Amino acid sequence: MVFFDHSSFNWTQNNSLLEDATQNDQFSLPWWRIVLWTMLFAVMVVVSTGGNLIVIWIVLADRRMRTVTNYFLVNLSIADTTVSTLNVIFNFISMVTNDWPFGRVYCKISQFVAVISICGSVFTLMAISIERYLAIMYPLRRRMGKMTTIGIALSIWLASFLISTPHVLYSTTITYNDSGRTACYLAWPDGPTFESYQEYIYNVMLTILTYFLPICAMGYAYFQVGVELWGSQGIGECTDHQMENVKSKRRVVKMMIVVVTIFAICWLPYHIYFIVSWLFQEINQWSHIQEIYLGTYWLAMSNAMYNPIIYCWMNSRYYSHYTI
Repeated sequence: MVFFDHSSFNWTQNNSLLEDATQNDQFSLPWWRIVLWTMLFAVMVVVSTGGNLIVIWIVLADRRMRTVTNYFLVNLSIADTTVSTLNVIFNFISMVTNDWPFGRVYCKISQFVAVISICGSVFTLMAISIERYLAIMYPLRRRMGKMTTIGIALSIWLASFLISTPHVLYSTTITYNDSGRTACYLAWPDGPTFESYQEYIYNVMLTILTYFLPICAMGYAYFQVGVELWGSQGIGECTDHQMENVKSKRRVVKMMIVVVTIFAICWLPYHIYFIVSWLFQEINQWSHIQEIYLGTYWLAMSNAMYNPIIYCWMNSRYYSHYTI
């Protein structure tokens, strides 16, 4: 199964479609639809950026909030803020105008930021699930310290950087003389996007690493943790302190299960879209395909704005800071 480059635009899926879109306005939208989409994306970017910056401030400003899980949540918020501010805005403008006016250098930066941020978010969610699994399933083992947490966070960004490198190397632009419009796309060594076998391998691995593998790993970890916290029966009577400790762990686990569930829901249509549009390429010529893509793209990117809301809703410490 072949996957598209997940950071490319809908109208850059092959050369002929790219040229048709830039010259014939095949995917141009009426002004009132552009206004509606602009409002949706603007709300998403503002809420995501503002909410995640507040999360970062809360954790770093209050010593009581500096736990291992919260350090990872800061890492997650950094990734979500980065993609919202440095990628989504520019991609949206390009998608509704069928033009890339930001130059070749920022084409590379934008595509690179998209992948590194997505990888950073997903790998951080996996790190949180592993940390919770170890802490709850093996309570007598030594907990992660501050330096270990920072080291894992740096490793996450290093791995994300390496995975994103092709977008710096191969992202480029092409301008059509007839329309004067520019497209930002990937030109792989063995051919342009959609025709490259290297891109095929890359996108298969990217999809596995950033969706299917994390979902399976986190699902297994939280299932085991759930059985341990809600299904097991302790021997003897529990003290008030022990019961409060269990309740605290349950709150954190429930919060992270909601975060992972929202992530899975937001990104599933995006992946399905690219799979279906590859298998049935005629749908790329549908008159409303651009809006279908905008919808799946908005839903995927909106995942970044839900996390701060979930933290506030399910964690009293975050709520107390939000309401000051």
